[in-house]
Amino acid sequence: MTLTELTDRFPDEATAKAHLFNLRWPDGTVTCPRCHKDEKIYRRAARKGEAVSYRWTCKSCNKNGYGFSLTTGTIFEEAKLPLHKFFQILLLMLTSKKGMSARQVQRTVFGQTRNRKGWVVGKGSYESTWYACHRIRAAMKDARFRRLTGVVEIDETYVGGSDRNRHKNKRKGTGMTEGTKVPVIGAIARKGNVVCQTLERVTGNKMDEFVKDTVSSRVSLVATDEHKGYARLDQMGYPHETVTHSKGEYVRGNVHTAKLDAFWSLVKRGIMGSFHQVSRSYLPLYLNEFSYRHNNRGRYIRDTFDHVLTSC
Repeated sequence: MTLTELTDRFPDEATAKAHLFNLRWPDGTVTCPRCHKDEKIYRRAARKGEAVSYRWTCKSCNKNGYGFSLTTGTIFEEAKLPLHKFFQILLLMLTSKKGMSARQVQRTVFGQTRNRKGWVVGKGSYESTWYACHRIRAAMKDARFRRLTGVVEIDETYVGGSDRNRHKNKRKGTGMTEGTKVPVIGAIARKGNVVCQTLERVTGNKMDEFVKDTVSSRVSLVATDEHKGYARLDQMGYPHETVTHSKGEYVRGNVHTAKLDAFWSLVKRGIMGSFHQVSRSYLPLYLNEFSYRHNNRGRYIRDTFDHVLTSC
């Protein structure tokens, strides 16, 4: 599905709301998002200019009536952007391999104009576009995650700029991770998905917890580098093999972390080339986006598009 096909399919709010309604309630039975009942729910009258009302009142959980709409309890609730614009932003994020910045999304979706000083700016609000992108990234988190099996690679990396590149009066320390780089740990199945998360500190206990949560006990091989944090994987019952990067060893038979290294490269190139700067607090959302695109790379865009909307 291309952007042209998307705009032809959802040219206005009515078509976008109808599609979201069918995804949220496939059988047509509206359920209250508060009490999760489908009894005593009444559709409200359509407003001026609306062909169909997507607002209801539930008398089951509140005798005075609890009002809710199609977007209540979703990422679209109380959003300033129209729903069909959200759909366009979602498609751009799904089809951009290295991601697309909110400023670029603003220019693509809303176009450009000039302000009073003659500067070229986007027509839509940048803040609303930025907020919409983060809402979509939050919806890309896979709630039905299954532990990785088969041959699994585990590796850690650091995301962010170097402290030595800061201005002299803004430097925070001399260490590689102090105040500048964010430690990230990840695991990837050779024939499956990738999962990653940020860490406050790279310690053996934190790394062991990550492995227990993400890797199945029936795994056939766990490949890592020589980091001391993986030393207890053998004691935990995992078939563990390492490659010594410090000695120039990157591949030994089936033991390597090349696939995860390629994913880290994609993440860092995307941050450097598209987003330029990502703060520590928002980095998990960007990791959701890159992981979701990787884990759904073999599916049709139309299917992933509806999958994200269902998760909203």
